[in-house]
Amino acid sequence: MSYASIGKRLLGLAAIGLLTAGLSGPAFAQKTIKIGNVEPLSGPSASVGVQGKQAREMAVEEINKNGGIKSLGGAKLELVYADSKSDPTVGVTETERLINTEKVQLMTGCWNSAVTYPATQVAERYGVPFVVPVAVRDTITERGFKYVFRIAAKDSWWVRDQFRFLKDMQDETGVKLKTMALVFENGDWGTGFAEKWRALAKKDGYELVLDEPYPSTASDLTPVVTKLKAANPDIVMLVSNAADAILITNTMAEMKVKPKVTVASGGGHADPKFLENAGKNALYLFDEVEWNTDVNKPGAKETNAAFKAKYGYDLTGESVDAYVAMYVIADALERAASTDPEKVRAALAATKLSTGPAMICSYDSIEFDESGQNKNAGIVIVQVADVNGQLDRVTVWPKNARRAGYTPVFPANK
Repeated sequence: MSYASIGKRLLGLAAIGLLTAGLSGPAFAQKTIKIGNVEPLSGPSASVGVQGKQAREMAVEEINKNGGIKSLGGAKLELVYADSKSDPTVGVTETERLINTEKVQLMTGCWNSAVTYPATQVAERYGVPFVVPVAVRDTITERGFKYVFRIAAKDSWWVRDQFRFLKDMQDETGVKLKTMALVFENGDWGTGFAEKWRALAKKDGYELVLDEPYPSTASDLTPVVTKLKAANPDIVMLVSNAADAILITNTMAEMKVKPKVTVASGGGHADPKFLENAGKNALYLFDEVEWNTDVNKPGAKETNAAFKAKYGYDLTGESVDAYVAMYVIADALERAASTDPEKVRAALAATKLSTGPAMICSYDSIEFDESGQNKNAGIVIVQVADVNGQLDRVTVWPKNARRAGYTPVFPANK
């Protein structure tokens, strides 16, 4: 054999060696990491689904631009979407498809509790980690699952804080409120809130004068508002999706229904389209949210400004949780240095984030308990107010988070 032939053979063996080494290296093994997203991109919750999608995309653009998952050779995150249409059956089918056909390595979604509950069950069965940005049904993280993690507060915490707010404001103003009406969409979200409202209303001594579920797809809520007017409560507690939040607020204004205090629960009332379409009919309404644009957290104003420049509107609590979820996933992948589901699950379980882009949220840190629930999740209460001639959502509670110089209007109607 000639020296030239020997040289060629040695070069060939060296190339094979390098290729073989590359097969076990992170850059070769993992160029992209597919994350499945089940979201309501059409139907009654489409607006929040689109907001969550856009927030995820901005976060992933940032993560990929900053080098991707470095422990996996700079692997990029890739988002794969499915439309749940707010339908639990569709959500289950699409979760199965994303896992089995699209071969996603993690899952996230689904906003609607009624969809999230069965979709997470599918992921658990397949052993695929599922990060829930926001879906508040308590039992999503109360089934002993290993692969499900929730960033947002659960509904019992939301209801608890609504009643704490009402007590604190009555103590602060000296105003005593006695009667309460419960008006809520009839899905898992609304009925879950209503169950807990009833218990806390009884505990705090409120008289319930109306307990009224309705379908969020209703095109006319006049019958509901007629009952509300007849009940004449001091306080109205609301759970609504986007279209029905607008409809019920405008119908209440048309029918001159003026409770002393109206407390909403995020969702449709937090949707940017709500104020666009309800306008001054929403003035002095209180809304409970995960986050507000005036939250005093490092990077929050800058991130919101970037989002608004990109999409034309402010981040909401739900979209912030979706944005944060991408950073939680990226952090877990970085520490796992693997896409093996068990290693990723273990990394998620060990999450303890208190700095970085994820901390634009209102929480002090993100840390999951044994059930997969972020134990530091919390909420804020905002009030729709006229600020320099413009409607704005102003943080009012907890009191230590209240916007400086603002005095809440409580009650709104005397």
